[in-house]
Amino acid sequence: MNCSSATAVLKISHSVWDDFAASVRKYLGRLLPSVTFSDMTQTCELSFGLDFKDNKMTFDEILDLPQAISRDYGKKMVVCIDEFQNINEYDDPLAFQRKLRSHWQKHTNVCYCLYGSKRHMLLDIFHNYNMPFYKFGDILFLEKIPKEDWIEFIGRKFSETGKEISGELCSMITGLMKNHPYYTQQLSQQVWFRTATVASAEVVDEAFSDIIGQLSLLFANIIDTLTPRQTNFLLAVADRVTNFSSKEVLIKYQLGTSANIKNLKKAATEKDLVDILPGNRIELQDPVFEHWLKHIYRTR
Repeated sequence: MNCSSATAVLKISHSVWDDFAASVRKYLGRLLPSVTFSDMTQTCELSFGLDFKDNKMTFDEILDLPQAISRDYGKKMVVCIDEFQNINEYDDPLAFQRKLRSHWQKHTNVCYCLYGSKRHMLLDIFHNYNMPFYKFGDILFLEKIPKEDWIEFIGRKFSETGKEISGELCSMITGLMKNHPYYTQQLSQQVWFRTATVASAEVVDEAFSDIIGQLSLLFANIIDTLTPRQTNFLLAVADRVTNFSSKEVLIKYQLGTSANIKNLKKAATEKDLVDILPGNRIELQDPVFEHWLKHIYRTR
């Protein structure tokens, strides 16, 4: 940003800056605000920071800050925290969770949206009677984006960039990736990169194969961390087995006795390899890993 641009931005946003500065003074008054302008020969660098030094807000004041701001401005506030399950990696996580809950449950103007990607860890935090956040709020399980929405989205993005892809190929992409948000977008992007004007099934297959190849080493390393029975259990899950304790399944997949199934499920869940779905259905979390297990690992 050059000096004239920085000046223009400050001029048109002075009211916003005044609000920000006032808020800093009011809510972070015990911190030391630091604003630095650095003008070099050819460039002008504008930076904003907060110098904590020896002045610190108390822990309680920081936790109550959203409620204080919301109350003073007369507006409701939503605080979103992603990957909330990582709170278990903190030093003394239970004490920290108790501290959070003791403050958050008193905040009448603030709603906390706590979400993450590790379902079993989040369930332990919110469904375990011994955990501080037990029944802290409503739990919502996000379903996969419907296939029809993906088809419309992929087709529209191709069209916006002057390229074409048929509904059948969009359906093929979603089918290969089982509507998995990250992988569906990744495969769509790889198909887009390989398409000059009109996408083809050959291009989709090529892009999918390349993704499999890129991840093969990672998947092999995962297998190296598993016991033979744990690997066989994953193969059974990939084959859509439902009755793992049946004699035929135990023999076919070499799972040992039916008593082993509970421990195999637990191990796969704790390693974030499978999800336990409604109806006690089990599904591999990673659709590419599932394909690799069935069509590459099994054929070795």
